Amino acid sequence: MGRIIAFDIGDKRVGVAISDPFGEMALPVETYWRKGFEKDIDYLIKLAKDKYAEVIVCGLPVNFDGSESEQTAKTQEFIDKLKEKTDIKVVTQDERFSTKQARNLLLEADMRREKRKDVIDKIAASYILEDYLRKIKLQGDK
Repeated sequence: MGRIIAFDIGDKRVGVAISDPFGEMALPVETYWRKGFEKDIDYLIKLAKDKYAEVIVCGLPVNFDGSESEQTAKTQEFIDKLKEKTDIKVVTQDERFSTKQARNLLLEADMRREKRKDVIDKIAASYILEDYLRKIKLQGDK
């Protein structure tokens, strides 16, 4: 299995995480501050290629009950553009609890609010990727 990269796509930032070479662990990589729709798409595709990613996993925000929200539609538009502009396989992963898990972890670590902003999205991306890795391990495919 090749590397898998995950994006936690927000309005202002995109958290990035990547799998280790064996597809066992999700490693937070960076928090990308958005600069404009097309620039963001181009940057993230280049990053995925630079990291030799075979799959891009995008967190898809849905409401607690599984229904779609305005944020779901905005994120889906971003994902559709990613799919259109790259030959790397792009998949979605439910991200309902990823940001909450990341926030809880950082609060437990007693991290200052300003610092949390810089890391919360890449940690959320690592939770999205961990969920995806767990799912493909259970399914036996990607």
